[in-house]
Amino acid sequence: MRANNSGVSNPVNLVVIVPVYNEAENLRALTTHIIKAFSELEGICWKCLFVDDGSQDDSWEVIEALASEDSRFQGMTLSRNFGKEIALTAGVENAQDADAVICIDADLQHPPELIPDFIREWKKGYEVVIGVRGDVEDYTLIKKIGSAVFYRIINRFCDINLTTRGTDFRLLDKKVVYTLRQFSERSRMFRGLIDWMGFRTKTIEFNAPARLNHAKPSYSYRKLFHLAVNSITSFSLLPLKLTGYLGVLVTTLSGLLLLVMLTTQIIEWQVYTVQAYFVVFITFLVGIMLSAMGLTALYIGHIHTEVVGRPLYIVRETTRK
Repeated sequence: MRANNSGVSNPVNLVVIVPVYNEAENLRALTTHIIKAFSELEGICWKCLFVDDGSQDDSWEVIEALASEDSRFQGMTLSRNFGKEIALTAGVENAQDADAVICIDADLQHPPELIPDFIREWKKGYEVVIGVRGDVEDYTLIKKIGSAVFYRIINRFCDINLTTRGTDFRLLDKKVVYTLRQFSERSRMFRGLIDWMGFRTKTIEFNAPARLNHAKPSYSYRKLFHLAVNSITSFSLLPLKLTGYLGVLVTTLSGLLLLVMLTTQIIEWQVYTVQAYFVVFITFLVGIMLSAMGLTALYIGHIHTEVVGRPLYIVRETTRK
């Protein structure tokens, strides 16, 4: 509960955001779990916003039916499938007057039963509460290995400390939501942007069950790979720098080899053909070209950093009332 200027307590306004893509068979079960989770809480005025991301099944019809049966459930549908990152963004931007939002998947791999725990941690002063995935019943070995490699790479080489095994199942305080609305980049990793902000964070670990009804995952291996590449290029200039590093390495090695060849030729330890000198010299020129491309890439990287338009700094709070 929050107290207004007259000392009267006001209920906390909370919005649950659910991105939906071909989840028609799961939505009613999800709503049952959400209602049960909030029944344990007092002083919470909540609603649930479904964001239909261009579903090809009857998801939107189910959302309309749920909204007509219970005014706490609302929906919005996008014109086509823009992807989960954009669907989450659309939900956050349309969660008006919320003191906090909770993002959760529709397949019940994010247990709604943890919502009370999220809210309790938020009331302790944490501005971001993240659900961290433990065991997952239907995760393949390839996904487990790929996930471990991804987090290791992005935390090692990128300008971000991404929560390991973190999910999109998270609570965001209104300050985080306000800041997130200032980001204008189109190619985005939703959870990456939140972790980049640096607000006070609490993690809650959970074990994810198999997808409800064993529906087909909305993220294929191709989409997961695209998300990984997009995440790395959004938060690091390393891919651009690698060309320059390679150029310096090639130039150095070929230059040393050319020097050794000339030295041994002069003191008559070894005689090399014209073709050998030609190959080494061409390799040396390739190294110079790669180095020049790497230098150009650094300028492109600075342009990229400016174009994405992230805020220069984020103010958590002030002493002004």
